[in-house]
Amino acid sequence: MAKQPKIRVCKNCNNPLPEKATVCPSCGAKNKKPIYKKWWFWLIIALIVIGAASSGGTESDPSDNQPSSSVSSGIDNDATSGDVSSGETEDASSNEPSETDSIPKEYKSALKKAESYSDIMHMSKAAIYDQLVSEYGEQFSEEAAQYAIDNLVADWNANALAKAEDYAKTMQMSKAGIYDQLISEYGEKFTPEEAQYAVDNVEADWKANALAKAESYQEMMSMSPSAIYDQLVSEYGEKFTAEEAQYAIDNLS
Repeated sequence: MAKQPKIRVCKNCNNPLPEKATVCPSCGAKNKKPIYKKWWFWLIIALIVIGAASSGGTESDPSDNQPSSSVSSGIDNDATSGDVSSGETEDASSNEPSETDSIPKEYKSALKKAESYSDIMHMSKAAIYDQLVSEYGEQFSEEAAQYAIDNLVADWNANALAKAEDYAKTMQMSKAGIYDQLISEYGEKFTPEEAQYAVDNVEADWKANALAKAESYQEMMSMSPSAIYDQLVSEYGEKFTAEEAQYAIDNLS
């Protein structure tokens, strides 16, 4: 018995439609085979299933990445906190007043004056202090003057020596006379140690100084050689040695 062709119904007009017909002979409407009945539809489905199975086996566990994330977060937090701490420290240090800013201006001025007296006039520590507070001098407060003396950097021995050289060269004073002038409370006010250093290291021709003094007494005061000699050796006068005074008298013109 021959197999009868399968008759389908047109979806548009419901008239019989041969099995392989794609166009209805009655109404001309297209009648395509359902997509799920096509072979390539099931091929695509199979490929999708295989791909899903493969990706499921290689998918990483989110928890595997958690330690790395935590470490990274920790590093970032440490760096951030470090930056904040550093910034806070810098701000704190920049806002802190420096030691020099807290010093009164009067104190700074007194120190500058003290440096000038020491460097230019080679004054002693005591003489500088007295000059700073004197009502006839700089008139600084005692506190400002003391600050200046405490913070002044000076070589007092060198200052005493400079004064001694000045007295020897410009005033032709004797060694003993210079020493007394250096330590006198009415003179330079150096310590005995500083004054001794000065007279021990000053370069001077004491006999020449005695002669210069003798000539001055002779010319300006018309004194006799005997009176000049007494004045040269007197402890209330020039304080030259007997040898230096005699040299001066012997060489008067």
